[in-house]
Amino acid sequence: MQINKLRGKELDQLFEAVLSLKDMEECYRFFDDLCTVNEIQSLAQRLEVARMLKEGFTYHKIETETGASTATISRVKRCLNYGNDAYAMALDRVAEEKKIEEVE
Repeated sequence: MQINKLRGKELDQLFEAVLSLKDMEECYRFFDDLCTVNEIQSLAQRLEVARMLKEGFTYHKIETETGASTATISRVKRCLNYGNDAYAMALDRVAEEKKIEEVE
């Protein structure tokens, strides 16, 4: 797995901090302190690109709707096809949570 190249004390601390967040408001506060607005928007954009690729949208449609470059779209697609399946895992979990919320 590629993730081993990332492992380290500082990254463990970051992920532990993220996992400690209790709700959406805490996430907004934490990421506002941690990242620039552009960094947060870039992360959100990549996730949206992944969602759209997973749902079969064309590069042109994704580029138009998200403003992502074709290089970003290609990189996300490469991760979807050859990565650690984390985009799909997270997107599937978010979709499942939304279904549960709609039923309640």
